[in-house]
Amino acid sequence: MSRVGVGVIGAGTISTEYLTNLTTFPDLDVRFVADIDTDRAAAQAQAFGVAASGTVEDLLADDDIEIVVNLTIPAVHVDVALQAIAAGKHVWSEKPFALDRESGRTLLDAARAAGKRVATAPDTFLGAGIQSARRLLESGAIGAPLTALTLMQSPGPESWHPNPDFLFQDGAGPLFDIGPYYITTLVQLFGPVARVTASASKARATRTIGSGPRAGESFDVTVPTHVAAMYEFESGQTAQSIFSFDSKLGRTQFEVAGVDGTLVVPDPNTFEGDLVVHRGRDDIDTIPSTGTTTSRGTGVAELAQAIREERTERASGEQAFHVLDVMVSTIEASESGMPVTVESTVELQPALPEGWDPRRAAVSQ
Repeated sequence: MSRVGVGVIGAGTISTEYLTNLTTFPDLDVRFVADIDTDRAAAQAQAFGVAASGTVEDLLADDDIEIVVNLTIPAVHVDVALQAIAAGKHVWSEKPFALDRESGRTLLDAARAAGKRVATAPDTFLGAGIQSARRLLESGAIGAPLTALTLMQSPGPESWHPNPDFLFQDGAGPLFDIGPYYITTLVQLFGPVARVTASASKARATRTIGSGPRAGESFDVTVPTHVAAMYEFESGQTAQSIFSFDSKLGRTQFEVAGVDGTLVVPDPNTFEGDLVVHRGRDDIDTIPSTGTTTSRGTGVAELAQAIREERTERASGEQAFHVLDVMVSTIEASESGMPVTVESTVELQPALPEGWDPRRAAVSQ
């Protein structure tokens, strides 16, 4: 079978990490980089040895491109994905899948009608850390998993990000920006979420940019900057989660407590990290993770293999929509002060084989 043709839409900062990886995966043929700023697209194409660059329309007209990697801003994720589907392409989108349930359903329905896929980041759960954690839990190493505790606390990205405005507006904030990593991992370990209880707050109405050419400029904050949630899963398990840009103490934590022990899971916003199992005060094991550590874009390679093998990809649109539904439900629960039932669900795909590596050709010659 031949390599899968790929085109990238969006030549911003994150495209560097994607292109660094995509151009090394043997099952992928990166053919085109597109951006509203065609000069920026050309520069990225040249930097990574991609043959062509130009407009979105030019990219979509290339019949040899099968997957569009959508690295645009969250507000246009759905619009760009719909254009790609209409042009007969599969889509890999950066998170979030959509900003609301309605546009998310529209995208899923369009993909199903066209027989196309709309896989979506994060793909960090395909990395060694989370895949090793899933295999360990499934092996019964801590007994039946019962609860999880996840924390993501930071002062916020305005001190270091040169253009942080969008991270404090619709489609972002700590829940929509960082939450997908944690909620996707919870779903991978516990299954679909059934119900949400939450509270949320906003520490300041404005924030000030701390670095870059706009340093000192203030901007409005339009979304909650601290979200605390209780998730109940279809399996009966529960998780408590905090997503915050309001803490001067930056930290991340992900713990799963089982009948016979507690597992400390690596940071879901990374692809690697050791696992630590606590079975008692002096009974602590550190277990190296095994699997791929190839970083962002790994899910595109797994999607390409799924297309060729005619199976469901692991970072599926259905999973991404469920995570979106959970996040929207979290905001609704915080606003109403009442539990919210999550109507969507998802069927999980098996964990990756332990030796899976996107740097080895699996479906191309």
